[in-house]
Amino acid sequence: MKSTSRNTLSVCVLRLVSKVVMSQKKVVVVGAGPGGLASAMQLAAGGCDVTILERRGQVGGRTSAIEIDGFRFDCGPTFFLYPRVLDEIFHSTGRDLMEEVPMERLDPQYRLTFGGGGQLDCTPDMDEMDRQIAQFSPQDVGQLKRYMDDNRIKLEKFRPILESPFHSALDVMKPSLLGAAKHLHPFRTLGKELERYFSDPRLVIAFAFQSKYLGMSPFNCPSLFSILSFLEYEYGVFHPIGGCSRVSEKMAEIAEEMGVKIRLNEPVDSIEMEGRRVRALHTQADRYDADAFVVNADFADWMTKTVPNASRKRWSDEQIAKKKFSCSTYMLYLGIEGLYEDLPHHSIHISSDYNRNLREIETDHILSQDPSVYVQNAGVTDPTLAPAGHSSLYVLVPVTHDTENVDWSKEAAGFRELTLDKLGELGLTDVRDRIRVEHQITPDDWQSDYSIYKGATFNLAHNLGQMLHKRPRNRFEELDGVYLVGGGTHPGSGLPVIYESSRISSRLLLQDLGMDTGFIDDSARGVPPRPEPTAVA
Repeated sequence: MKSTSRNTLSVCVLRLVSKVVMSQKKVVVVGAGPGGLASAMQLAAGGCDVTILERRGQVGGRTSAIEIDGFRFDCGPTFFLYPRVLDEIFHSTGRDLMEEVPMERLDPQYRLTFGGGGQLDCTPDMDEMDRQIAQFSPQDVGQLKRYMDDNRIKLEKFRPILESPFHSALDVMKPSLLGAAKHLHPFRTLGKELERYFSDPRLVIAFAFQSKYLGMSPFNCPSLFSILSFLEYEYGVFHPIGGCSRVSEKMAEIAEEMGVKIRLNEPVDSIEMEGRRVRALHTQADRYDADAFVVNADFADWMTKTVPNASRKRWSDEQIAKKKFSCSTYMLYLGIEGLYEDLPHHSIHISSDYNRNLREIETDHILSQDPSVYVQNAGVTDPTLAPAGHSSLYVLVPVTHDTENVDWSKEAAGFRELTLDKLGELGLTDVRDRIRVEHQITPDDWQSDYSIYKGATFNLAHNLGQMLHKRPRNRFEELDGVYLVGGGTHPGSGLPVIYESSRISSRLLLQDLGMDTGFIDDSARGVPPRPEPTAVA
């Protein structure tokens, strides 16, 4: 580690020792996913005695690694976007993200192919994008730059909303939100927003498909989320060496260095309450009492399985069942003999009838015969993910969340064959002959093995009725001493906003315990870590 990083770490350690001597509060974090790990780091830096209870045998949750016979795959997210938030969290604990987890910015970011014809190699080079756009629709040349300019302003207005808690409907009247409304167009769909810039429907999809990061159709998703594709082009698409799972693993290592205790294979069996206040959590191994609890587990699954229904009104089992949930994903992880050197790091193939594909996922809840497919071919960037002369292919197909319309015990084998056929449209015509390792995850598996409600991998849907104060709140409104992080609370799904949820909830928790949050606030303002007076003395 560089000397500057060692110095800031020493400062952080001095500050932490000082806080421990003064007053150490106990916090238990449920779940070692990205939000739970980020929370643990910040709460430990704030002086708390932190324990993480993780039900599985490894850290990361949906950002964990799948390792088979020398092949390594990211379980879930493979795009690392907008590293600013996590970088600031690292700095608040005296670390540097890019030193701890080297990352490579990708160019092209990904290749888009369309079942109706056409291809885009998406790059942050605006002139090159215009050259490719001209081949689709000459009248749309220049529109991407206009879109970028508009969304630069939108992000500036949107950031205070993403970075602040929403405790009630009154918070919707905040000056920052009212002032941002004319830039955000909350009642316009993302698809309609993109149609203001592009006349070619393929280009609309090219800059709107990112709503799938939220598990939603761009034609149902609010236009607020046009910032997603903007973030890609403005700030880059990154690949952490070793995969996105390496970020979570490094966070766990840092957390343990800071004194956080991580208990693997310890699912919470029951909850101990006194009125509205949670006093302790029970596992088969132990009882864990604490001053506060952070829940990073899948919100709907954990609440319905762990907290007595009578203790919840707004988020009772019956109310949760009525909510709208995101889509799910069908996954194939393929260890391949040889390399696909002509296939980019990321490729997305858009269904020839994209609207129908979306309708089948979100409305009809059936399996499509012409699905869209995403493929990560990380070996062209990172040779550490497979044995020499081999490749790790990650294949994702958006599908309906668990529903009585689809019996995966009967459908999985046929859908696998359909998915492999679709890979042929990306040029992988010989993939079946080259498979040496294979692993599959269906929506049923997301539900049973990863404890995700309905197998909805992107959590509660992000419609206007389930955002801001209408989402489960960071300081959970039905249980005292409980705070939420992850995709099931504000701001929502996707790694950058999950990390932001950890910062919001950590700040609230520390404030409620009467502890300092200056180190969190300073890092968000770009102020380097500094010793506190007692630490210097």
